[in-house]
Amino acid sequence: MDFVLNKIDKHLDNHMSFDQYRKDLKRKLKELNGLKEDIESTMSIELRPRKKLKTEVQIWLKNVERINGEVRDLDGRIDESNALTRRFRAEDVLASIREVEELITQQGKFHGGLVVDNLQWIGQVLTTSSLSGEAVKACIEKIWQCLMDDEVSKIGVWGMAGVGKTSIVKLINNQLLEERGKFDIVIWITVSKEMSIAKLQKDIASKIGVEFCGDEDETTRAGMLFETLLRKSRFVMILDDLWEKVSLERIGIPEPSVGSKLVLTTRSSDVCRQMGCGVIKVERLTEEEAWKLFLEKVGGDILNIPGVEPIARSIAKHCAGLPLGIITIASCMKGIDDICEWRNALKELSLRQESVNGFEDEVFQQLQFSYDRLKDPKLQQCFLSCALYPEDDVIKEGGLIQLWIAEGLVEEMDSMQAEFDRGRAIMNRLISNCLLEVFTQIGDRRFVKMHDLLRDMALHIAKSRFLVKAGMMLEKPPAVQEWSMELEKVSLMENRRLRTPYPLEVLPPKCPRLTTLLLHKCGIAGIPEGFFDHMDALKTLDLSQNPIESLPHSISNLKNLTSLLLAYCDCLENVPSLSNLQVLKNLDLQRTKIKQIPRGMENLVSLEYLNLDDCRNLTEIPNGILSRLSCLQDLNVGRTLISGKEVGGLKKLENLEGRFHNWHNLNMYLQGQAFHGRDEPRQYTIYVGGADWFARALYDARKAIFVRDCNIHTYPIMLPPAIEKLKIMDCNLDGSADSEYPLFSSFILFSPNSFSSLMSLEIYGCRNMKKLFSLHCVPLNLYRLIVDKCEELEEIIASEGGMVTMEFRLPQLRELELRRLPELKSICSVDSVLVCDSLEEIWVKDCSKLQRMGLNPPQLDNAPPSSASLSIRIRMGPKEWWESVEWDAKPLLEPFTTII
Repeated sequence: MDFVLNKIDKHLDNHMSFDQYRKDLKRKLKELNGLKEDIESTMSIELRPRKKLKTEVQIWLKNVERINGEVRDLDGRIDESNALTRRFRAEDVLASIREVEELITQQGKFHGGLVVDNLQWIGQVLTTSSLSGEAVKACIEKIWQCLMDDEVSKIGVWGMAGVGKTSIVKLINNQLLEERGKFDIVIWITVSKEMSIAKLQKDIASKIGVEFCGDEDETTRAGMLFETLLRKSRFVMILDDLWEKVSLERIGIPEPSVGSKLVLTTRSSDVCRQMGCGVIKVERLTEEEAWKLFLEKVGGDILNIPGVEPIARSIAKHCAGLPLGIITIASCMKGIDDICEWRNALKELSLRQESVNGFEDEVFQQLQFSYDRLKDPKLQQCFLSCALYPEDDVIKEGGLIQLWIAEGLVEEMDSMQAEFDRGRAIMNRLISNCLLEVFTQIGDRRFVKMHDLLRDMALHIAKSRFLVKAGMMLEKPPAVQEWSMELEKVSLMENRRLRTPYPLEVLPPKCPRLTTLLLHKCGIAGIPEGFFDHMDALKTLDLSQNPIESLPHSISNLKNLTSLLLAYCDCLENVPSLSNLQVLKNLDLQRTKIKQIPRGMENLVSLEYLNLDDCRNLTEIPNGILSRLSCLQDLNVGRTLISGKEVGGLKKLENLEGRFHNWHNLNMYLQGQAFHGRDEPRQYTIYVGGADWFARALYDARKAIFVRDCNIHTYPIMLPPAIEKLKIMDCNLDGSADSEYPLFSSFILFSPNSFSSLMSLEIYGCRNMKKLFSLHCVPLNLYRLIVDKCEELEEIIASEGGMVTMEFRLPQLRELELRRLPELKSICSVDSVLVCDSLEEIWVKDCSKLQRMGLNPPQLDNAPPSSASLSIRIRMGPKEWWESVEWDAKPLLEPFTTII
């Protein structure tokens, strides 16, 4: 800003006309108001429910309004002045120009959007499917009218299974979040058939910010919820899928009064009546509405197949006006152009219809049609295994696919990635047939859900083969008689107070067919010694996230076990011998307290996945173990030391995270890779040297190497060509004479194909280093370059004798930080320039000998007269150095420069 004032003061000295100052002010004010319009346009997009404007944005907008008013007043006073006194207003004009300039600059600091979460607002937008039919529209209107009517406090929405109750109320939930005039809080709770007061209380508490310590009884929890909700009077409580009357008092929900509402969905009008609700029934679709929905989901192309339309209409009619059945069956028939298959499908549905008794069975028969159409038994088993998760659970796609792989439901392939891709294809098949739905997606990670009716159908199909009591807040294990000889899969996951999976006072269960046992998050502190004695077929055992200290020795005899999952068992110190587990493929001991590798691990010749990350008591894997695990594809040992030579010999490794002792060990690993002639892992994070320094928040690359407290030896090393991030901290170039040579080219080799993927390079505290890059060894695709506290560094790009003026280009560089480099004399050689067309942030501090920047930031060649069009952040210091440094771009960049 001083730059602007100095410029104007100079104009004053040159007797610039007073009218010119006013024109400058008006031009700047017009520019500021243009920015204000842009901000307000962005606000209209970002300012959604549960969001509010950042305080700094609110203040900025108020200041813009204020300065507009002040300039209008100033104009009025100037117009009323005579020719003599007008010039005395110049001081006011200059002050206004300065403030307008400051506001223009402040606008560039609104990083990360204009809004933040409104913590006073409670509610969650839910995924919805398209709804159709006049009856549905009428139902939505009735519910909305009741919500807006202060005389109605409880609303009961009922209808048969699959008719669309939940979809309708989800839409209402989202509409309430849009319309903020009447309610501040919308709480959605899924109740389900296996209801428990404790689970309802826990779910409500998580939504309204109440924390239970775990020791409260039901009455105390109810009081805590009641007190909190009473203070939040403008709320809507939605209880979805209520099967029986429930006491609001026992749960802790205040009786709805003026300002609050209760909405519930149920399959029984009696439940509505018993809860004292106004009743709204969801009717089935008419025959024509059903056909329209069927045609929308199956695709209008079927009408081009001769003879198919009447058959398709009959199939749609068999769905009895139930949207869930229509969508599921239509999705199943999508893309089929053989009229014989259409006739066969109609025949199957007709036969099922004859055996139906009751509405729920009718829906099951429709849904099972889609299950049967999967044909492939393994595909069907993949679908059934989704029912092992708690009702209405959001399931991580990756975890579910890993379960399928462990169960042998995905065919074996030559790599984990290929198997995962095959699992993803199965997932897509289930989703396209509407047997699963995508709940949300973050990047390439998906989370899926299973409709409660489809889950009920899956458990109905599995019958006595499955024992599933997942997420039911159990405090006692299933009764002895429930552990039957026919069981194939047992899921008791997410029952945090279970403590033990089986009554301690009786003999261990006999389940010779059991292949899957899921017990994670059950609060299990101990397992009876002989618990696994009669589970010879067990393949998958998940005991993760339990406070268990030791495992029974009977685990050692599970010869068919392929997956042993013990992650986040924070108290686990002892693992029995694994020698007999010859077919074990997955072993997850992440974040356990083990102090040494389990006995017999070297015999796990089939092991493909090993996770020892964050095992803080485990310092090193002894030599001779990893080299025998030749099938390893995914190895994650976190900070634990491993042998570079042994890991370099693992020919199938796809993912690696681990620590090598020093630079030499890293070199041994890289040479091992080259010797075996294989590509580098698809993903890796390699630490070299010190163990206690890395922060995972920095790991924003798929292929990264972090080096600390190492001697970087005189012999050169060729890093992996596809490396994306390299961070070197507190290292020493081995030999002071060699420090005259650049780090890149002398210690780290460079070839024309090297480092084309290197995006981030960070060097901190590297001793004896005087040059970073040689002339022909600059990674061209760098996104970030940080060099800090390298006290002997003299040049970033080393100069060479007889060199002519050159132009270096780093077209992708966005962040450049040079800090605490007291000997730095140049970024590049004299008369050369570094062109960075994408640069967004420059930070130079405590580089006192740097007298010429030699840096050409973006947009300077074609920059318009107004520097405000640039978008760049600059931090420079100290002030004395900044005033003396030579940089052609400095005058233009002054408004964006902060002195530090």
